[in-house]
Amino acid sequence: MKHEEANKEIGGRGAEKQRGRGAEKQRGKKVGGNSKIQNVQSPAPNLQPVVASPQSPAPNLDDWLEIGKIVSPQGLSGELRVYPVSDFPERFEVPGKRWLLCSGDIEPQPIELLTGRYISNKNLYVIKLAGVENCDRAEALRGCKLMVPASDRPQLSEDEYHVLDLIGLEVFMQASGELVGTVVDIIPAGNDLLEVKLHPSFTTDKEQVTNDKKQKTILIPFVEAIAPVVDLKSNRIEITPPPGLLEINN
Repeated sequence: MKHEEANKEIGGRGAEKQRGRGAEKQRGKKVGGNSKIQNVQSPAPNLQPVVASPQSPAPNLDDWLEIGKIVSPQGLSGELRVYPVSDFPERFEVPGKRWLLCSGDIEPQPIELLTGRYISNKNLYVIKLAGVENCDRAEALRGCKLMVPASDRPQLSEDEYHVLDLIGLEVFMQASGELVGTVVDIIPAGNDLLEVKLHPSFTTDKEQVTNDKKQKTILIPFVEAIAPVVDLKSNRIEITPPPGLLEINN
């Protein structure tokens, strides 16, 4: 799956991971992608660090996908190290417009991606942005997030899904039709995991509901053998977990 953050991107279920763990956070499915980016120069954003005040309104990110986070400068020429939260290498390697969301910003600001390369042993990309020409300017962007519009989703192949399409799906036991719960998150791992909030009616044991009456969650590998049916139109996933899987989660 491939994905992008927060509004993240995710791709194919049980798919072989590319470049180690995957360009974003591969979860057997894909989400996002930027294969057609117009190479139009954009003005560099204000690179002065901004400290958000308690009164600063939170940005509305419903229309955006996070594809990565700047973690540090790379060298002295203004290159940046980016931790990817997208399964699509073109997000970081194909020149074109991206957007930056830094602390205190109300909305992402446009920036031009000039170059990018992958460091496989660190699961990081090293990128060059227009207007970031030295280490000091790069340091000012530490912690900023790289974004793309949510409308800029790639066309997915069969058996690939966007993370946002999976969140909220109901999970059922295929054999019995019993409702297990609802997908609340996708966890990147060797194989991506569905984090499923248990429905109160699903009782594999008496401890599935904690003492404070909050529902527990379980983790279900998002692979073909365990989740053979994903029906977005019907808002459901059907699972065939091996014996002991759900009990182990508990």
